[in-house]
Amino acid sequence: MDKLHLTLAELSLSLNHVPNFTVFGHTVTPAEYLSSHLETRLTRAIVAMAGYSQATQEVARPSEVLAGLAAYAGLVQRLGQLVTLDTGRLLRSVLLQQCHPRDGSGQPTLTAIYTDWYLEALLRQASTGAVLLSPALQAFTTVPREEQPPFSAAEFSDVSEMRALAELIGPYGMKFLSENLMWHVGSQVTELKKLVAENMDTLVQLRCCRPEQRAALLPRLTSAENVLKRMTIIGEILSFRAMAQQGLREVFSQHCPFLMGPIESLADVVTPDTDIQVTLSIFELASAAGIPCEVDPALVTALAGNRTEGSSPEEDYKVSCLLLVFVAVSLPLLAADPASLYSPELDGYHNNLHCLAKAIVQVSAALFTVHNKNIESHLKEFLLLASLSLLQLAQEPDKARVRNQDSIVLLLHLIVSESSFLTLDMLESCFPYVLLRNAFRQVCRDPPGRSPPH
Repeated sequence: MDKLHLTLAELSLSLNHVPNFTVFGHTVTPAEYLSSHLETRLTRAIVAMAGYSQATQEVARPSEVLAGLAAYAGLVQRLGQLVTLDTGRLLRSVLLQQCHPRDGSGQPTLTAIYTDWYLEALLRQASTGAVLLSPALQAFTTVPREEQPPFSAAEFSDVSEMRALAELIGPYGMKFLSENLMWHVGSQVTELKKLVAENMDTLVQLRCCRPEQRAALLPRLTSAENVLKRMTIIGEILSFRAMAQQGLREVFSQHCPFLMGPIESLADVVTPDTDIQVTLSIFELASAAGIPCEVDPALVTALAGNRTEGSSPEEDYKVSCLLLVFVAVSLPLLAADPASLYSPELDGYHNNLHCLAKAIVQVSAALFTVHNKNIESHLKEFLLLASLSLLQLAQEPDKARVRNQDSIVLLLHLIVSESSFLTLDMLESCFPYVLLRNAFRQVCRDPPGRSPPH
């Protein structure tokens, strides 16, 4: 290695003897020639370090690529001491290309690679139940089973990896990642609206019927399990985005603390009386720095472009309201699922049901922002319907259908904790807190033979 460094130093120093020379009427500058080739080779080397294989879903961890990138940057800086090179410009040019989906030659960059991998590998496995989100670990974890994914989810999604990802692809890359994530959320919401349209009449009656009339109406609903599954998938996507945004916020605060302070202060001055366009502009700025917002501007943009074809704004608003009704009255179905069991070790459920809370809160906020309606009032209506549905679950005679009733009750607490528009006082007004307390006590007991996934 020392001999290679010596040889490289000698070759680099030799370029300084002749600033430029002419060949067949063309002036050649050795330092510029070296700089252009270094930029091309460095771009290829960075992408090669990721080692991405779409067929086998293999890719290097962001922290590994970041360590390799630091080594390459050190080499380029040492070359700059031997040859007259603008190493700052060279590194900025190379790294800026990695923040976009394609580099100068049209090849995929780290942004495209990691966006594709997290969507097609990690989140796809999460949608099948092979990967769980553990709020306690602040990472996704792989479920021990015979056919496991070819990667350890925790090694790619913990706090340090999210920071490394933000370092590698920067704010532009994170914006591209968010846009792709939101596109998938928008696709799921479009399918959910179709399911609502199929059950429109029944949902309208359920929204305003008396409690004793529900028993006759609920069996008429079709695809209720599909609605809950799609909402859970949305929650998984939004949970991953929140983790990525947190990594971006920490990196941004480290590199630009003088910018983070004013952006945070600007986000804090937004009130419900602020004009909606001004609010979204401020939230977009805050989101670009990784700051969480009451209403996700990227989600608003995605859902605004996915309105039902041929429907008026009033009809689309009605469908949005009925979507919340559909979710609220379908919650009791989850109690019969053996996987709907709350795990204190995970601080979540064995089927990622805790992601449902984030999906309900964020999708509601975005949908009613699109329609310029009051978010709080609609979430209160959802809370009332969901509470009534779960209270009626206690009257179910079939024990198999209420096997995880205590775990499902905790969803109400998660939803309130997730939302800045809801409070525990609002929950207390429609669901007795003593039932929540008893549910917490019940699920926190340690049942024999149950072990958390690692």
